[in-house]
Amino acid sequence: MDNLMIILIACSVITIIIIVVVLNIMQSCKQKKYRKKIEQLEIRKNEIEGTPIAPHLEKVEPLLKNEQLEIMYNGWKERLEHIKNIQIPKITDMLLAADYNLSQTDYRATIYKIAQLEIELYRVKTNSEFLLNEIKAITDSEQRNRAIITKSKAKYRELSEKFNKSRGSFGELEEQVSLQFENVAKRFEAFEIAMEKNLYEEVNAIVKSIDDMLKHLEVVLEELPAILILANDILPKRLDEANQTYQQMKSEGYPLDYLNVEYNIEEAKKKITDVMDRSRSLNLEDCVFELKVLLEYFDGLFDDFEKEKIDRASYEETNNAFKKRLNKINDLVSDIFSQMDQVKNIYNLSKEDIELLNIIKKELETLNSDYALLQDYMGKQTFAYSKLTSEVESLVITLANIEEKLDETIDSIGSLRDDELRARQQLEEIKLILKDAKDKIKDYNLPIIPKSYYVEVSEAQAAIKEIVKELDKKPITIEVLNTRVDTARDLALKLFTKTKEMMKTAMFAEMAIVYGNRYRSNFSDLDKFLNYSEALFYKGEYKKSLELTINHLNKVEPGIYDKLLNFYGNQ
Repeated sequence: MDNLMIILIACSVITIIIIVVVLNIMQSCKQKKYRKKIEQLEIRKNEIEGTPIAPHLEKVEPLLKNEQLEIMYNGWKERLEHIKNIQIPKITDMLLAADYNLSQTDYRATIYKIAQLEIELYRVKTNSEFLLNEIKAITDSEQRNRAIITKSKAKYRELSEKFNKSRGSFGELEEQVSLQFENVAKRFEAFEIAMEKNLYEEVNAIVKSIDDMLKHLEVVLEELPAILILANDILPKRLDEANQTYQQMKSEGYPLDYLNVEYNIEEAKKKITDVMDRSRSLNLEDCVFELKVLLEYFDGLFDDFEKEKIDRASYEETNNAFKKRLNKINDLVSDIFSQMDQVKNIYNLSKEDIELLNIIKKELETLNSDYALLQDYMGKQTFAYSKLTSEVESLVITLANIEEKLDETIDSIGSLRDDELRARQQLEEIKLILKDAKDKIKDYNLPIIPKSYYVEVSEAQAAIKEIVKELDKKPITIEVLNTRVDTARDLALKLFTKTKEMMKTAMFAEMAIVYGNRYRSNFSDLDKFLNYSEALFYKGEYKKSLELTINHLNKVEPGIYDKLLNFYGNQ
């Protein structure tokens, strides 16, 4: 029991020792972390203190030759003193306070102080850098501006040489350009005076103005000759050509009002005058662009003129073709309606056909009205030929639709005449078929003709009479006539086919009996059946006679049917 207590106590002591050690280690880590952060902040403070503001400020002292620079110098000096005597000591105090809080293991206060330090260090560093840049702008100004002016003078000489080589291309504006070069030269002189007096604010403005003037001169040398050529030579000629072409085409009857040529020419002249006024003061902004837009417009105008000529030829071709087709269909419809009563008297026209003809007539009247209106517009030169061509093409489509409907109706009326003529021709053909059938019966002297055959002959003759009656009616109902023709033709063909089959069967049956006679004396059964077949043959039952003969002959001589068939077929 005592040993157990000792073990428990020992474990507790070890646990406490471990906890203490762990806490000490964590404490030490925090200390090191925040200590390192404070040291980094102190380094940043030292870097700010090391900013070379004072040496650059000393460089300004020899340059203090004017009141403006002296005021700037005093202001910089005050700001430097404020940074050195107030802001930096404040940061030092804040570092000490943070270090003290850390030594007291007050981590919350330490973190807060570190955050404040970072904000203050950023503020002071920004002030220091801004102050240094302001001072350096003066101390480095002479060297920087001298370098810029050296490049500007080289650019000036280059532009001056370019101008001298091409003075003639500037025409009446040569003097203005020359004065601009003189103004730049004066600005170079102003730069030297300002540098001598250490007027650095003024120097910067002079340097910038020289740069702007040289850039403007570069644009002038590049664009002004092109502006003068376009405004004084190319565009005036193009305007005259456009006006002459326009007047000539107007006199030839071209409808060109939609192009507003006269108005646009006047506006172009105003724009050219405006561009020249601005060019005289060397204000070239958008001048080249505006003149090129005018040039493109007049180039496009000549394209419109050519297109109008092409469209006119296309219109005249389309219009002439349309006019011929329209006159043709007008005459055709007029002829149809002038003969309408006669056609109605001959043929039983359907309501649909008559209604369709009336619709076609109304549509044609509307088309004629639309075409007359189009011709009126053409006479007034209201629309361009491209528009007129489009309108005629639309009328052509309408005319094509009318022609299609009319063709269908004419085909319908024509088919009535064709059906009548065809019916008369088929009537004669049917009569011939019936005559051929009767003649074939007479050619072969059958012992007997079945009564059903005479019935079919009567039916075919009656059907022929019905065709004749229908043809004699006025008006003729084509549908009924076609039905009568179809019926009569079917009956006649049926009779003709039956005649051929009956004759063929009778001839074949007779031949089979004759062929079988050779076996009568040898086969008594065959003799008996051949006698029966003969009896059937003379009763007019030719098919039964043939079947009976062939069936019994086949027992005596197998394949007899094919032999007889071949023999009969070769006869």
